[in-house]
Amino acid sequence: MTTAKHTLYIAPTGPGVGLTSVSLGMVRALDRVGLRVCFYKPIAQPSSGQSGPERSTYFVRKTTPLTPPIPIDIRHAQQLFSEGQKEQLMEEIVGAYQEAAANADVVIVEGLVPTGSETYADQLNADIARTLDAEVILVTSANGQKPEEIANRIELAARVFGGINDAKVMGCIVNKVHVPKIAGIAVKPDIMPEIEELKLGMNGYSEDISSACPVFPNSTFHVIGCIPWKQELVAPRTSDIADYLGARILNRGQMQHRRITKIAIGARTAANMSSALRPGILIVTPGDRDDVILATCMAALNGVPVPALLLTSGIYPDPRVMDLCERAFDTGLPLLLVEDDTYLTATQLQAFNPEVPLDDLERVEWVMEFVARHLDIGWLQERISVTREPRMSPAAFRYRITQRAREVNRRIVLPEGDEPRTVRAAAYCQERRLAQCVMIGKPHEIERVAEAQGVTLPSSIEIIDPDAVRYRYVSPLVELRKHKGLTPPMAEQYLEDHVVLATMMLAQGEVDGLVSGAVHTTANTVRPALQLIKTSPDARIVSSIFFMLLPEQVLVYGDCAINPNPNAEELADIAIQSANTAIAFGITPRIAMISYSTGTSGEGSDVEKVREATQIARSLRPDLLIDGPLQYDAAAIESVARSKAPGSPVAGRATVYIFPDLNTGNTTYKAVQRSANVISIGPVLQGLRKPVNDLSRGALVDDIIYTIAVTAIQAEQAVQSLQVAQLA
Repeated sequence: MTTAKHTLYIAPTGPGVGLTSVSLGMVRALDRVGLRVCFYKPIAQPSSGQSGPERSTYFVRKTTPLTPPIPIDIRHAQQLFSEGQKEQLMEEIVGAYQEAAANADVVIVEGLVPTGSETYADQLNADIARTLDAEVILVTSANGQKPEEIANRIELAARVFGGINDAKVMGCIVNKVHVPKIAGIAVKPDIMPEIEELKLGMNGYSEDISSACPVFPNSTFHVIGCIPWKQELVAPRTSDIADYLGARILNRGQMQHRRITKIAIGARTAANMSSALRPGILIVTPGDRDDVILATCMAALNGVPVPALLLTSGIYPDPRVMDLCERAFDTGLPLLLVEDDTYLTATQLQAFNPEVPLDDLERVEWVMEFVARHLDIGWLQERISVTREPRMSPAAFRYRITQRAREVNRRIVLPEGDEPRTVRAAAYCQERRLAQCVMIGKPHEIERVAEAQGVTLPSSIEIIDPDAVRYRYVSPLVELRKHKGLTPPMAEQYLEDHVVLATMMLAQGEVDGLVSGAVHTTANTVRPALQLIKTSPDARIVSSIFFMLLPEQVLVYGDCAINPNPNAEELADIAIQSANTAIAFGITPRIAMISYSTGTSGEGSDVEKVREATQIARSLRPDLLIDGPLQYDAAAIESVARSKAPGSPVAGRATVYIFPDLNTGNTTYKAVQRSANVISIGPVLQGLRKPVNDLSRGALVDDIIYTIAVTAIQAEQAVQSLQVAQLA
């Protein structure tokens, strides 16, 4: 699975900040300096009354070679969010993100804008940014506010993402700097002076904002850009105004190409209106104002590209006046007619939505170029050039394992075939091709349970009646256990246990992995595996790990289920096995050997065991980052690590936690799981020649599904390891 080196989440501080414009400009700026940049809008957020494709995605597809994925429909997202299925929503987002991120250096992710009906947008932005392990760039607008007011708004918005001092919050972009008092297409009888383009660059206003808030100078937070207001960028085409008003087109002219920056109401004499006859100014006047009509046409004949003459009150001009204006209309001057009076028309124009229409790609190009020119692209390049180790978020992890399981397509046997949760999980995995499920149990009983659960079992799912196949495994079982004096009658009785029967299927190579434990104890699941599957050649013992799906990343805990009190050699083996499992599932291993003391601060046999295990593991695998003994807080929290273990390559950043004994490991995993409401997957067994995995008897359907997926991936790895061993 390919991911981008950097993901930049562009989040607004509120509505109306120009989020899409800034996101598109960011794409253009990074592409221009040679970075492989991609774009992704996770959730479509149409404007009121808007239909058609999602705007940002559509514009990227039309103005660049990129083909970003189609965003999730906001109604679907709202339903999942309201039903408490945020994890499912995050997985869908990760899936589409992976499509966008393939082979990219940078992915620009455009967030949601908080509105009156979508007040949850801020929290959802934070959840998505965390899920995608993204760095956050805030977008705000000046809109005539003082720098200190803007700085306060930025600081408040940053808190959702961890605050300005959080390493993931990169900086902000201030849009719409020095907006005139009347922005957009201003409707005024007196024409405002032209607004000159402000060449602010990276100084001036950005320095004012940085110094306005005392937090900024003491943090890594950066003002990445200050984008001045430019009237032309919000200038609609004459055709857009005609469509909006439902105007009757008397002369089409160049209405597709002429743009409106201001509006003048023709309520004065022609002489007094002369100052309004300039490029970009729409003339609005009743259809019986012959003087204004003639003056506008004279201006057109003199080469002034007036965007249009809009006649009101449904009055068609005198034909004699139209004859005089014929040559003016030949210059491309559009002539429009509406039924409403001038006052109502002016009121409607003031409510015009300045968003870029989907077919106005020329204006989109202008916006992208303008924004790109006002970003501190040098600073961005420098920040992006720094290699940053990605964190595996829970949604990304779940997506990864389901995709990988689908690719390997392994046969997984489920000895608890008539257990209701297992039935539902098996149907789900089979339908989505996460595994080829083999269920042990009486077919009629499994079908009865499925019907009671409202589950339709796929026709491709395999159900094996244990009474019909048990005899086949008597001789192989006797052969495997003859050194223990096992006889055929004893083997038949032993095979009455469905877990033993399923384990024999695995030992014989008829299936690739086994998942049990929904109703059986860990001992019931593990003992047959130890007796019949055996440990792999490179493992000293069989151990276990849990994948702990914390809100921001996935951690590995071991051993929390199998070995009560491993010695130093065994503990070192558990550490190495756990590191290998982490690598196999996309987690960069930084292994913390946990104890009640850190470094040399403590003494005693328990601490010495951890210290010795650390040295053994380092000598066996010098390629791994391993440190210990470390207290849990020193391993997990950077500020504590700086005090207790300065210079440690693991402390404060550990991803794999190895506990000194089962009492510590099991207690810690359950405490974290229950008190923090964390999803855990496991125990996942390590060190067997073929994968067997145990379930908690309180496992949810989702737990079983992900355990089946993990087992399928382990089965593929077991095959690869065997091939490597044979070659060696």
